[in-house]
Amino acid sequence: MLYINIQNMFFSRARDLTGITDASLEVSPGTTSHGCLNRLISRFSCLEEIRNCMVLTLNNEYAPESAVLKDIVELDIIPPISGD
Repeated sequence: MLYINIQNMFFSRARDLTGITDASLEVSPGTTSHGCLNRLISRFSCLEEIRNCMVLTLNNEYAPESAVLKDIVELDIIPPISGD
């Protein structure tokens, strides 16, 4: 079976929660970013804390959770950004 290698980058609060800056996953072709996010949360349950307010990007472009992952992809997890 073929797999797609997904490189995941964690920023700000996501990086603080996981304690790492990146992780890789192998997923089946046709997997959505939502499916990939579910796999990441099963691996890093701490991300559940920010799940409802994070933004996803695929290859540096904002993407909905319904986006289908193709080829080699970078999926970034961007938590909410707050400022004063």
